[in-house]
Amino acid sequence: MASEIVDSILDGEPVTLEADGQEFLGIFTEADEPRGSVLVLHGRGFHPDWHTVVQPLRVGLVEHGWNTLSIQLPVLEKQAKYFDYVPIFPYAIPRIEAALDFLEKNSGRPIVIVTHSCGSHMAQHWINEEGDEALRRFDGYVGIGMGATDYRQPMVEPFALDKMTMPVLDLYGEEDYPAVLRMAPERAEMLREGGDPRSRQLVAPGADHYFVDKGDELVEVVAGWLDEVWSPSQ
Repeated sequence: MASEIVDSILDGEPVTLEADGQEFLGIFTEADEPRGSVLVLHGRGFHPDWHTVVQPLRVGLVEHGWNTLSIQLPVLEKQAKYFDYVPIFPYAIPRIEAALDFLEKNSGRPIVIVTHSCGSHMAQHWINEEGDEALRRFDGYVGIGMGATDYRQPMVEPFALDKMTMPVLDLYGEEDYPAVLRMAPERAEMLREGGDPRSRQLVAPGADHYFVDKGDELVEVVAGWLDEVWSPSQ
């Protein structure tokens, strides 16, 4: 799969990262005058150049002055459900940390983690497991479609949003999955507990969980919030 992705990359450069002795793919895309770094974590069963959500963000945010690194997370077969993925969440931890090592060396801070769907579950697992050690490694967080699971498969691990004292954006589609919509009030309360006044919960009008045909709008919302937190003039 990695070789097929590399052959189709039009923007950015493939990079080979290593976690626990295993190589995995990343795509690093540089801005002309970078303001900071964005780590992009894809959703369930996809890859670092997935055409909805991931590819628009990893390319579009570069145009707003952010270097981006999109990485391959652990994946299972296409029919795998949320409960199947829970046991492999720990395998994402060394990949996330290797990606952050790369950004600290090659791009610099501020570092913002942008996650979608199952990528959010994996990032939240990392934060719950590593605590302050994880939180020290990034400066902002964007969770897109957080809380997505499957029918009769409720979340078995809690959000870590209340532990984040940095700015957080909780973004979801107006037509998102029921679990994402149902848990929005809980996530909003956790943002308040986190305490950063720059944190936001935003709803994208007309968007579904995958922001189909709304990639440009997705980039503008995320970039606009990044501008609020880290003004281009700073």
